[in-house]
Amino acid sequence: MKIGQIMNRNVVSVKPDTPVNEVAKKLIQYNLTGVPVIDDKDEIVGIVTEFDLIRRKGVVDIPAYINILDSFLYLEDPAEVEEELRKMIGATAKEVMTKEVVTIDPEADISELAELIEDKHINPVPVVKNGKLVGIVSRADIVRLLARE
Repeated sequence: MKIGQIMNRNVVSVKPDTPVNEVAKKLIQYNLTGVPVIDDKDEIVGIVTEFDLIRRKGVVDIPAYINILDSFLYLEDPAEVEEELRKMIGATAKEVMTKEVVTIDPEADISELAELIEDKHINPVPVVKNGKLVGIVSRADIVRLLARE
């Protein structure tokens, strides 16, 4: 069976400038685990998941450093810490979204989706054809399919 046969075609999405509280409201209102962030051409620029919102409220792990002669030598990558801080204090979808979005083609087999979800630990998965968002699938869609069989 192909992804196009089980995907949800009525995708709830947000724009990059959507306030985080509005994103959270959509997740609750539509009982979703994540929403794609799309630009004006309906191309995916990111995804905001429940995890992204929870991480926003997380605790910052201050990087370890050594102070030598009034200089700081960081033991961790300061850019990674800066990225985590940005996500935690972000006020818009663009500031908290995951930018590296894993997508799937509507012609892909459901076994490919199951493998993606398991290997990449992602949920939901946007369905993209010719660079455009055409649907979305999740673990729940696979479970619904199993329940029908």
